[in-house]
Amino acid sequence: MRHRTVRTKGSLSQQTAKLMVFKLIDAASKTWRRLKGTNQLPKVIAGVKFIDGIEVIPNTESHAA
Repeated sequence: MRHRTVRTKGSLSQQTAKLMVFKLIDAASKTWRRLKGTNQLPKVIAGVKFIDGIEVIPNTESHAA
C-alpha cells in the first residue's frame, strides 16, 4: 500500500508540534505499568549485580595453593 499524501517539511507550527508530542506521550502513558521490585532499585543504583532477579554476592575468599 502506498502512502499518497504529500506534506512539506517544516509545515507544522511550533504549537501544533508540541500538541502532537503531548498527545503521543498521553497515549503512551495509558499503557505504562508499575515496575516490580522497586525495593531493589537502591541496590541497582549502587551497582549490585543480579542474575535472573537474584542478587549475586561476589566470593571474596581466595584460596592459596
